[in-house]
Amino acid sequence: MIEIREIHTKREREQFIEFANELYKDCPYYCPPLFFDEMNCFDAENNPALEVCEYQLWMAYRENRPVGRIAGIINHKANEKWGYKHVRFGWFDFIDDLEVSKALLDTVAEWGKARGMNGLNGPVGFTDFDHEGLLLEGYEYPAVMASLYNYPYYVKHIEAYGLTKEADWIEIQVYPPKACPERLERIADIVKQRSKVRVDKVKNSRELVRKYGIEYMDVIDTAYQKLYNFQPMTVKQKNYYKNMYFPLLNFDFVTIVVNEKDEIVGVGLGMPDISDALRKCRGRLLPFGWYHLLKALKAKKMDSFSFLLIAVRPDYQDKGIIALFLQDQIPYINAYGIKRLETTNILETNTKNIANFTQFDHKIHKRHRAYIKEI
Repeated sequence: MIEIREIHTKREREQFIEFANELYKDCPYYCPPLFFDEMNCFDAENNPALEVCEYQLWMAYRENRPVGRIAGIINHKANEKWGYKHVRFGWFDFIDDLEVSKALLDTVAEWGKARGMNGLNGPVGFTDFDHEGLLLEGYEYPAVMASLYNYPYYVKHIEAYGLTKEADWIEIQVYPPKACPERLERIADIVKQRSKVRVDKVKNSRELVRKYGIEYMDVIDTAYQKLYNFQPMTVKQKNYYKNMYFPLLNFDFVTIVVNEKDEIVGVGLGMPDISDALRKCRGRLLPFGWYHLLKALKAKKMDSFSFLLIAVRPDYQDKGIIALFLQDQIPYINAYGIKRLETTNILETNTKNIANFTQFDHKIHKRHRAYIKEI
C-alpha cells in the first residue's frame, strides 16, 4: 500500500531533496543539484518566485520506506499571462512502480482541482529558469547542471497516466571551429554598421551592475515573453537571479550588445560545465564540494562548456545580433581549449535559435518533453 505524506518541515524538505540523490546514486549521468539552492527554492524568504506561486510537496512511502516524491505548483502569474488554469508538477522522481507514480500524480491533480485548476502540466518548475521537460532521448549522455535527467522508465509512467505532449525541447552538442568563420565575421561587421550596435565587454559583475543595473535581466524578460510557460519576472526575481548567478560567471563568456544610446539590446552567456564537480560532491558544498566547484568555475582550460542563453530585445530581433555573440565568443572558446559546447533546452519550434548552432559541426543529442492532461 502506498502512503502519501505532505512535506512541511525543514528536515522533511531535506529528505525530499535527498530522495533523488539516493535514487540516482549509481547513475553516472545524473547531475545532483546544489543542495542549498534546492532548499532555498522552497523557502519564501529566498525564492521570490513564491510571491506569485503556491506549492506543496509530497513523498510516497511503502512500508515506511520512501519510494517517490513530487511537487505541485500553481504559478498564478503565468496562468494569468497565458489564460489557462494549470497546476504544474515538478521534482517528480519515483521507483519503477506504476502504483507509486499514479498515486503521486493523483495527489497533485486533486490538489490543483481543489484550487480551481483544470489542467495538469509538467514536469516543470516554478518558472522557466527551473528544470523542465522529461528526458526522452540522450540517456547515455551526462546531464549538465541546467538540464533535467531521468531514467528511461519514467516515460511509460507519464504516458500510462494519460499525459500527452505539449512541448519539446532539444539540446545540441556543438564542436566549435578553430577560428571565427570569415562569413560570420563579415555578417557581424555589417550588423554593427547597419544597426549601430557594438559589444561592450565588462570585466565582472560589479562593473555590469554599476553600468546597467538590472537592465540585463530586463532584456531577458522581454526577449522570452513568447516562450513556453514563461512568466514575466518581478523586480525581486530579477535582483535574485542577478545576485545569485552574476558573481559565478566568467565574464570572458558574457557578451553584451548595446546600441548607440548605450542601451542593452542583446545578451549572451555561458559558463564552464560544472556537472562533474557536482557529481563529485553530490551537490554539497561541505566539506570539500566548494573546492571542486571553485576549481571548475575558475578553470583556464576545459573540455566542455555550457551555453546558457541568448536573448535579444524584440525590436532588434531579425537584425543579425546573434552574429556578434558568436564573433565575440569563438576566440575565447578556443583560448580555453574547449572541445564541445552544450546548449541548454531549446524549444524545437525555435528554429532561428537552433540555426545559430547547427551552422557548426554539431549533434542533436537530447530531447525533453512537457506534458499536459485535463483534470
